[in-house]
Amino acid sequence: MKNQHSELSELGWSDWFAEKAEDQSADTIARVIAVDRGQLLLMDQARTFRAKLSGGYQHRHRLAHESPCVGDWVCLEKPAEGGMGVVQTLLERRTSLRRKSAGNEIDHQMIAANMDYVVIIQSCHLDFDLKRLERYLVMAQEGGAEPFILLTKTDLVEPDVLAAQMAEIRAAGIAAPVVAVSNVTRAGVDDFQRQLLAGKTYCFVGSSGVGKSTLINLLLGHELQFTMEVSETGEGRHSTVRRELIRLAGGALVIDNPGMREVGVFSAEADIGHSYPDIEALSAGCRFSDCSHTGEPGCAVREAAQSGEISQAHFENYLKLKEESAFNQLSYVEKRRKDRSFGKYIKSAKNDLKQDTRVSGGSQQQHV
Repeated sequence: MKNQHSELSELGWSDWFAEKAEDQSADTIARVIAVDRGQLLLMDQARTFRAKLSGGYQHRHRLAHESPCVGDWVCLEKPAEGGMGVVQTLLERRTSLRRKSAGNEIDHQMIAANMDYVVIIQSCHLDFDLKRLERYLVMAQEGGAEPFILLTKTDLVEPDVLAAQMAEIRAAGIAAPVVAVSNVTRAGVDDFQRQLLAGKTYCFVGSSGVGKSTLINLLLGHELQFTMEVSETGEGRHSTVRRELIRLAGGALVIDNPGMREVGVFSAEADIGHSYPDIEALSAGCRFSDCSHTGEPGCAVREAAQSGEISQAHFENYLKLKEESAFNQLSYVEKRRKDRSFGKYIKSAKNDLKQDTRVSGGSQQQHV
């Protein structure tokens, strides 16, 4: 299997993964490019093929986030020509992107794995939202990938609107690269394409209709993702219904995602500070080293918000994200504790039932 490693570098393989795979004895290694109705679509250096999880893997890994997702590397039994592979092992993830599951369920959902960059896409026409942008940045930081901001549909706004949005991003202390593009005029598209490196993986995220699939079609040079007709407002809606890893002609790898309605952060409290460097810097001036910035005396952060040094909305979003992350993590821990307790109860009940059956059977034999 070691001979295979160098040939996988075009798919994002690196020495980091090679080290994790040293003790694996499976026939081959492949990367997950899509998950469709419980089956995996995989790619190795020679072909694309389908695979399923082995029964043993499913028995050992029952949590949703333990199942392979787009971008993962898996070890499997090599399938016969035209056959289906059987996945035995999921390699450790170098980076990941996850969010709180949509709705009221307290769990986390894997979006993608092993990306080098998370490309956060917002339309500067009707979709620009600094609070949502900050949420995406926290998600990227929590998973270990580098954030990259892409503003689309610049042809639908005046230059001063775009300049104000750029200024708002920088005023919030966000240092991630920002590129503005128009899928209609192609302004900025070539500049963005030049920044996509061969063998690196870029995960595109954003709301529906911001132009993710249209941009991918431009980068590919042909129509891969069907995009629906743009409305009179300039906001389109595309038909991407599954996550998929796509290889561009220049060698970069792109993960396309359906639009996200909810961007719930999950257990990212330690990484929220990295996404708010201005607030972290101000924290050094607080009277207490463990200041929560919610009511303690001598809080430099609250004073900065009150004086206008930082935006009040920016500060409130920071507090909201910290509270939400802590709540979701505590709720998740409590949920898992209850799941384990219930599992132990079921196991104990089954053992009691078996014991009762044996005792009952022995009594009947004695009676006879």
